[in-house]
Amino acid sequence: MDPALDRLLDKLGFNLLLLAKVALIVALAFILERIIRILLKRGYLRSDQGNEDRTRYRFLRNATRFIVGLVAAAAIIYTIPSFRHVAVTLFAGAGILVAIIGLAAQGAFSNIISGVFIVSFKPFRVGDSLQVAGHTGVVEDITLRHTVIVTGENRRVIIPNSKISDETVVNSTVVDQAICQYVEVSVGYAADTRLAMQVLQEVCLAHRDRLDRRTPEEKAKNDPIVPVRLIALGESGLLLRAYVWAKDALTARLMHYDLNLAIKERFDREGVEIPYPHRTVVHKYEGGAPPGHGHEAGA
Repeated sequence: MDPALDRLLDKLGFNLLLLAKVALIVALAFILERIIRILLKRGYLRSDQGNEDRTRYRFLRNATRFIVGLVAAAAIIYTIPSFRHVAVTLFAGAGILVAIIGLAAQGAFSNIISGVFIVSFKPFRVGDSLQVAGHTGVVEDITLRHTVIVTGENRRVIIPNSKISDETVVNSTVVDQAICQYVEVSVGYAADTRLAMQVLQEVCLAHRDRLDRRTPEEKAKNDPIVPVRLIALGESGLLLRAYVWAKDALTARLMHYDLNLAIKERFDREGVEIPYPHRTVVHKYEGGAPPGHGHEAGA
């Protein structure tokens, strides 16, 4: 070994026994983390593997790596004499430093606490379809610091847990995955309104993904599977709305896209007008007639 390197190691308090202790701590931490993860996975596989169990498993798995790594780092610092003396000195007389570190880590601790609250109170779970902070997608993972949402474009949106705790969350699957999709379309005032409502209802009923979510009482009263109502009298048309059920949020969204095309094609065949806004523009000129008007009159 290089004498200079040997002297440096001796100054830092290193020797073969110390290096062996550090290596043993690292190996034990790795083995402990693997054992805990295996036990967590076995417990998850023995459960019903619903969204709540998957959320708890993902969160504890991520927390295990952090906690074991933190304990291993503390053990290594305590094992190396020079590091231990520095740590004791810092903790003994660095109240200001501790305060600065505490302020710097305030955001991190806030995210950790928010993550614990999310897993405990379950406003959403891994696999739920969410709309939060301007993003819509499916929850893929919940860590100590952030929540990962996969959008319809297969992009991962990383949102800090503390921000989610302060936001209003729209959860489409927390209790029941079925979605009542609003299918809205405007028709002209001159159109046959009842014909338009009938066509809209028939097109929605014909879609393969629509569900019959009527209660026994509604079936006994012969209520329609797809109700259609006149919602508003707009500036340029009448707004119709059909209430169509689908099994989940993604199916409802794709069904809506299909229905838009089918409704347009059917309205074209039936002669039902889909209106567009009309505007009347009035030009006013100061000082009398518009430019050029006098020349045309004189001619």
